[in-house]
Amino acid sequence: MRHTIRGDTLTVYLTGELDHHSAAGVRQELDLLIRSSRARRLVMDLSELRFMDSSGVGVVIGRYNQMARRGGSLAVRKPSSQISRIFDLSGVYQIVERL
Repeated sequence: MRHTIRGDTLTVYLTGELDHHSAAGVRQELDLLIRSSRARRLVMDLSELRFMDSSGVGVVIGRYNQMARRGGSLAVRKPSSQISRIFDLSGVYQIVERL
């Protein structure tokens, strides 16, 4: 995972798979980035993410909750059609913006 910070926006670029094997590590790294950046907006770029399961959905919802508690927002950018369908069916798009 790589990231950029521009103003109050933290953008993270996820690659590979976000599943039950990788979710805990991604969650920890995201939490550290969020705390240290003081970002008000988190953008998760998913253009290079090949697979996501329910653990990945949990990571997204958890980071949404974290950003909401600090008065911020979360958006996802360029999810694959498969991941977009998962977000649609799980209700993620009701709480996060799709770019």
